[in-house]
Amino acid sequence: MSTRTVYRTCPLCEATCGLAITVRGDSVEVIRGDQDNPFSRGFICPKGTTLGKLHEDPDRVRSPLVKRDGRFVETSWEEALAEIDRRLGQVRTAHGNDSVAVYIGNPNAHGFQNLLAIRPFAKALRTRNVYSASTVDQMPKHVSSGYLFGHPGTIPVPDIDRTQFLLLLGANPLASNGSLATAPDWPGRLEALRRRGGRLVVVDPRRTKTAEMANEHLAIRPGADAAWLVSVLAVVFEEGLERVDVPVSGLDEVREAVAGFTPESVEVFTGIPADTTRRLARELAGTDDAVVYGRLGTHAVEFGTVASWAVDVLNTVTGHLDRPGGAMFPIALHQPPTRPARRFRQGRFRSRVRDLPETLGELPVATLADEILTPGEGQVRALFTIAGNPALTTPHAERLVDALESLEFMVSVDIYVNETTRHADVILPGRSALEKSHYDLALTPLSLREYAAYSPAVFDHDGLSEFETIVALTGIAAGLGSNIDPTALSETALASQVQSSVADPRSPIFERDADEILKELAVWPMPERFLELMIRTGHRGDGFGADPDGWTLERLAAVEHGVDFGPLQSRIDDALSTESGTVELAVRPVLDDLGRLSDAVAEADADSIVLIGRRDLRSNNSWLHNVEVLVRGKERCTLHIHPADARAIGVDDGGRVIVRSRVGEIAVPVEITTAVRQGVVSLPYGWGHDADDARLSVASRRPGVNTNVLTDADPIDPLSGNAVLNGIPVELAVV
Repeated sequence: MSTRTVYRTCPLCEATCGLAITVRGDSVEVIRGDQDNPFSRGFICPKGTTLGKLHEDPDRVRSPLVKRDGRFVETSWEEALAEIDRRLGQVRTAHGNDSVAVYIGNPNAHGFQNLLAIRPFAKALRTRNVYSASTVDQMPKHVSSGYLFGHPGTIPVPDIDRTQFLLLLGANPLASNGSLATAPDWPGRLEALRRRGGRLVVVDPRRTKTAEMANEHLAIRPGADAAWLVSVLAVVFEEGLERVDVPVSGLDEVREAVAGFTPESVEVFTGIPADTTRRLARELAGTDDAVVYGRLGTHAVEFGTVASWAVDVLNTVTGHLDRPGGAMFPIALHQPPTRPARRFRQGRFRSRVRDLPETLGELPVATLADEILTPGEGQVRALFTIAGNPALTTPHAERLVDALESLEFMVSVDIYVNETTRHADVILPGRSALEKSHYDLALTPLSLREYAAYSPAVFDHDGLSEFETIVALTGIAAGLGSNIDPTALSETALASQVQSSVADPRSPIFERDADEILKELAVWPMPERFLELMIRTGHRGDGFGADPDGWTLERLAAVEHGVDFGPLQSRIDDALSTESGTVELAVRPVLDDLGRLSDAVAEADADSIVLIGRRDLRSNNSWLHNVEVLVRGKERCTLHIHPADARAIGVDDGGRVIVRSRVGEIAVPVEITTAVRQGVVSLPYGWGHDADDARLSVASRRPGVNTNVLTDADPIDPLSGNAVLNGIPVELAVV
């Protein structure tokens, strides 16, 4: 049997590393880093080598499952879709459209098919109850970016390849491979920063692998990032260090609003000495090529939006926005050069139970259990989950499990019977990563270089693709029945998009013949036709023949290792889409929230024990714990605790403790380490694989514990609705 080598992008995290996959027949022999990939240059982490294991996993769902008498049985696609059509119709007829909810999981961002299909599905449901992993992750960054720059997707990234000073908060890219800043080989990039004489300063309650390689590590108190960043901003203004090189408005308002947050006033709250804060403010402002970058540890806290705003305001007022070596605005191959100017808005509707505002068309997932369990008009009775495991990854997990058990009807699109999908009445199988084509629709707009790659599927697959599955569900939600042809429905949607593009004066195909465009697109299968339209009308596209040197999907597909168009370029005029045409610094909701932050600083309890999460290079949320090679070895689901805190409760290394919060408790083995600051304990995220009726044979042998049993759904960042997953007050007791 002959072998072949195929090249594709790893879809398991945000790094977008290139893979070289040796295939013999229908199986993977070996996966290596693609040495000829111009972006990753052969870099690969342990996760990337396991795509073959994931593809071949005997636990993976391969046929539709319908629950009969409490047990899943395999069935046909026709029967499964008919069951969904019948039972969804019953729920909506009895209780209305808002009785249905949808949860969109993190894996949907790692490709293009699902992203193209999910929003039309949610719209067809005609429900306000749309939830996603965004509100346990990065929603504060979308909100602050929307207000500052005009669009929630206009997110500046740190140009770490050219910077001389990187101030990094709440991120551990040596474990996560980077996030909201897409690039392979963060370790190599940070090492290069050090080699060229640059400085890396890490602000984190843990001495992470990233902190270990830093020039300086500041062990900040969990949840205090916003106060510390605002105090750095106050020093910049107080000492006249500001330098503004881009169009801004609201500068004086911001200067006045942050003046009270002196380093001395927040010192106890943050745990960072005032003189250290002042020194770093001067270093940041005094270095030409410098940048501040904050990630999950600054977002999944009560002041996540304030912290996110402060990062970008600091970059702006120190002259480091839209500058090589600073914070720059990426643009992807499929994106147009500009966005129309409009005001960013939130709160177009509110949640039923807690009256929480909508953001980006969705509600905070922290209130999903409320909406299911609280009786009354609009109570959620049916739920769709798409590639998500909220039973492990959202706050107050035990209450959400109770909520899932109470549903009248539940449908999951997933590759596993896991802690969430075990509650479903119907499971529709997704494809393995090697059974679908790949293009990074969500991640390339966050890339540290302009890079693009398209990969065809490695293996064929029977049955519907995930794209076709979600389109079929859209037809059902729209009242078209379960026998709708997904391709026909997609063609209708594509025709509508083409009509919009030819009617748009900003489009390169303005006033072109729509039928002519559709004919050219028809050479591709679905959903590549949508991707082809985006690329050919994007900022480097050929405009369907208008620019003979422009890019098409066919041209991109012919470059099997991907294309690196070079480092990011300054593009502030194109990037901004605010009504004023400036970076609108004085974000009124943020400035108003500074009062709440001031109160928190004044009321801080420095003696309490708080819980934070952590990541591991071999893990990605709850995805990869059913792959033997990634979970074997030393136990990783342990509670990290400082030696002084361990002595205070009388526990030894390897002992077990009860960890209690307001909403739950767990028992967990202890790992005593100075990697966490005193008063902080840390648990990894995404574990807890001990459900009897899940089908995860590897994960169940090393279940670990679910940290979200302890996280509380009540406290959220009010500006974004993001859940608070870090800085959870806990009590410890020896087992």
